Amino acid sequence: MTGLDVTNARILVIDDNELNRDLLARRLVRSGFTVDTADGGVSGLEMILSGDYNLVMLDIMMPDIDGLTVLKRTRECFSKTQLPIIMATARDEGGDLAEALSMGANDYVTKPLDYRVVLARIENMLGYAQAVSALTRANERMNRDIEAAARVQASLLPHEPVEIDEVDFIWLYRPCDELAGDGLNLFRRDEEHVAMYVLDVSGHGVAAALLSVSVTHHLSQMTSNHQAAEVAGATTLSPACLARDLNMLFPMESVGRHYFTFLYGVLNVKTRSFRFVSAGGPGPLVVHADGSADLHDVPAVPIGMFPDSEYADTTIELRSGDRLYLYTDGLYEERNLETREQFGRQRMCSELCAASAGPFESSLDELIQSITRWRGSDELSDDIAVLGCRLH
Repeated sequence: MTGLDVTNARILVIDDNELNRDLLARRLVRSGFTVDTADGGVSGLEMILSGDYNLVMLDIMMPDIDGLTVLKRTRECFSKTQLPIIMATARDEGGDLAEALSMGANDYVTKPLDYRVVLARIENMLGYAQAVSALTRANERMNRDIEAAARVQASLLPHEPVEIDEVDFIWLYRPCDELAGDGLNLFRRDEEHVAMYVLDVSGHGVAAALLSVSVTHHLSQMTSNHQAAEVAGATTLSPACLARDLNMLFPMESVGRHYFTFLYGVLNVKTRSFRFVSAGGPGPLVVHADGSADLHDVPAVPIGMFPDSEYADTTIELRSGDRLYLYTDGLYEERNLETREQFGRQRMCSELCAASAGPFESSLDELIQSITRWRGSDELSDDIAVLGCRLH
């Protein structure tokens, strides 16, 4: 009985034969179990539905309702893991035994009962049920923790709209699981400047999500410190300097061999220039008012991959009517489930160019709809983070 607390195990013995029933019950009690008995299927079923048992020993052949009927009705209320049932059968009842196992019986013993075999089967069933119960509780705790972590991630997304004359902003964040390695944000730095970024941590799951949250917190602190320095008269923060600082803070060796791509830029709403750094990910996409588009890729190494990586600022001059999009690679790397062909950046560009004739606010929703139609499923295989702005 190692590892099994028999004092908490309650067993119900259902058998119309008084001698067999009482003999088995007494031996189980001597082994430390709490035991109740029922003298037939009707009373046994009532006790199952009204009691709180850990296991049932159920005879197949009984005069009122047989064990198969009791089993069937029990399984309508309790699963095999919630309430294990061991059938007691005569050696010549093989057909009934096969039916019982197909209906959800966990195990069986044959008459005349060998108590050592009965005890071993009971211990196995209770041990298994306890393990399943512990695993279920652990999964429930994990799910609660994941849900809490997802709420933390959601709290780091933009909540207050950035309202500046002559510029509109939209964003879309869609994790493929409960937690995501992608992140995004935009925030007003002063009357003329708006900062925005997207990031994509390698891998998926909890580790990637934790790194994404950590990077987001550091970015918030770093940009706040630089804003304070600018108020004191320092020069405007260079996006490339920010990338170099992050590269020193998050080397792969100290963050579980993860790295992340990073696209950070500052839009000057007066001059309509966008100064940005791109580290390992796709560059910004500019869709012009005439429906044409330009990709601004800047080859560079992801953050954290090498300690001596160099990053440089790039500036784009925007015009009235331009739409600027920052995005992670999940936006175009989805594959068609049948052909395995990628959606691709060309299709992404074409969809956003086609959407330029319509409302800016719906352009990202239309793009996601096109991607899911292409994939053939609403379930995506990678996280998606995308920011957009439109100049009036």
